[in-house]
Amino acid sequence: MKDAVAAGEILPEAMTIATSTRAGEPSARMVLLRGFDERGFGFFTNYDSQKGRELAENPRAALVIYWPKLGRQVRVTGQVTRQSAEESTTYFHNRPLASQLSAWASPQSEVIANRAVLEDAVGGLAAKYEGREVPLPERWGGYRVIPKTIEFWLHRENRLHDRLRYTRQAGGAWRMERLAP
Repeated sequence: MKDAVAAGEILPEAMTIATSTRAGEPSARMVLLRGFDERGFGFFTNYDSQKGRELAENPRAALVIYWPKLGRQVRVTGQVTRQSAEESTTYFHNRPLASQLSAWASPQSEVIANRAVLEDAVGGLAAKYEGREVPLPERWGGYRVIPKTIEFWLHRENRLHDRLRYTRQAGGAWRMERLAP
């Protein structure tokens, strides 16, 4: 991540997340990586969104982070859990006010009549919460992908890319394997 920032990647925290329904119908979209540590990879969204509904049915996901300037990508698969209410609240209140209001105003993934519906909702919320802290919506918060596998891919000439896959073993140790490109 530090290398991606230093290289001037546009939105180095952008990642694709793939989820699926209980029946296995896949869906992928871009989200922003909002923290990673030994516990996993975090992102935030509306729990009632398509991805939120899919994660409630099937709490597994795949992530891909790609940095074209560096010729690198990171792939992650694993179980998904909700972050704590405290973590979600802390992150929510560190967002710009307009983003907080948008989280309240948007019925994410639902059909709406037009853009004015959203803009009117944000305007009403801005008036309602003027001079006050915007509370965390009950339907909004963080998820964490707890990695089962992490693969690092590095572009090499002649398609002989480096691929290193780490797989979590029982007890938490990681097994590293080199994969053919």
